[in-house]
Amino acid sequence: MEQADVIIVGAGHGGAQAAIALRQNGFEGHILVIGREPEIPYERPPLSKEYLARTKTFDRICIRPAQFWEDKAVEMKLGAEVVSLDPAAHTVKLGDGSEIGYGRLIWATGGDPRRLSCMGADLKGVHAVRTKEDADRLMSELDEGAKRAVVVGGGYIGLEAAAVLTKFDVQVTLLEALPRVLARVAGEALSKFYQAEHRAHGVDLRTGAAMDCIEGDGTKVTGVKMQDGSVLPADIVIVGIGIIPCVSPLLSAGASGGNGVDVDEFCRTSLPDVYAIGDCAAHTNDFADGTVIRLESVQNANDMATTAAKDICGEPVPYKATPWFWSNQYDLRLQTVGLSTGHDNAVLRGDPAARSFSVVYLQGGKVIALDCVNVVKDYVQGKKLVEARAQLSPEQLADASVPLKELVA
Repeated sequence: MEQADVIIVGAGHGGAQAAIALRQNGFEGHILVIGREPEIPYERPPLSKEYLARTKTFDRICIRPAQFWEDKAVEMKLGAEVVSLDPAAHTVKLGDGSEIGYGRLIWATGGDPRRLSCMGADLKGVHAVRTKEDADRLMSELDEGAKRAVVVGGGYIGLEAAAVLTKFDVQVTLLEALPRVLARVAGEALSKFYQAEHRAHGVDLRTGAAMDCIEGDGTKVTGVKMQDGSVLPADIVIVGIGIIPCVSPLLSAGASGGNGVDVDEFCRTSLPDVYAIGDCAAHTNDFADGTVIRLESVQNANDMATTAAKDICGEPVPYKATPWFWSNQYDLRLQTVGLSTGHDNAVLRGDPAARSFSVVYLQGGKVIALDCVNVVKDYVQGKKLVEARAQLSPEQLADASVPLKELVA
């Protein structure tokens, strides 16, 4: 049986960074990365931004060139999927029936796009934007002349895809079931700003929108039927309604978890010698008042990867990283630091009409997060306020003439 000292399951941001961090921390054993996709590790965020917009080619979104992995003696087994594991025997089984033994296992599989459950969800022309293959298929249909798109979901993926599609002279309708876009991750001020921006760019953005099903001609999508009976003509439908963490093999093997797999402060699961990192890892987070959450971000995947690698190398350092995120839409650069969930006050800093402003989120008078639109200095300086849980008055924070660094105690 083939054997590896460390098997990394998943070749995304987390898996790639885990391999890199192991070598950086002096690990000299055999590292095997098993990836479901045929490509070497690449960045996912550009799939709904620069790659879809064709301003970046695939080679420019690869996390490292192919030669790097050879130079670092990191073996890649691509186009392969782990379907089960035996924690007692320390083996994983692949889809082709083969088994591989491991000393340590890092589970970095992320998640699969949540699919619509309505009729017509499997028609040709219905897309997710999670993999290079997804984006390539969508781009191919645009090349074939698709001109009417319906985007389902007003989160970051949906909004970013809508912004890109407008550049291709596509008629875009965006449907969000909740009363506002970004409702789960941002305050009303930011939601209203982005809604206005998308509408100004020609997107027919509808909130509180209840769809019924997807209509087609038997093979390909032709429209989206709403619950009021109206039909939105569509050549393509993009679905961005979240992900489902890929953890079934771990849970079936007895790992603790549910919505993801549970990990401790060193990213260790309840299974011996098995770690989990990134989107699929449910962990206690200090920036969420100590509640157990999953964080779907590059930052989280990379920092958890380093935490797991250090533990494997005998230098355990608890995961305490500050959460951060970003989104590019049109000429707007949104940068977020901290977690705004549970905020009881939101302070507007600057003027949205100038398309450069920040929203500072408070909980009990303490700064817990910032959303910064085209204001890099607020993002950089605000991070220290979030980390310090700085207690500041709304009046102090609202005065954009005073740099945030001057408010750090």
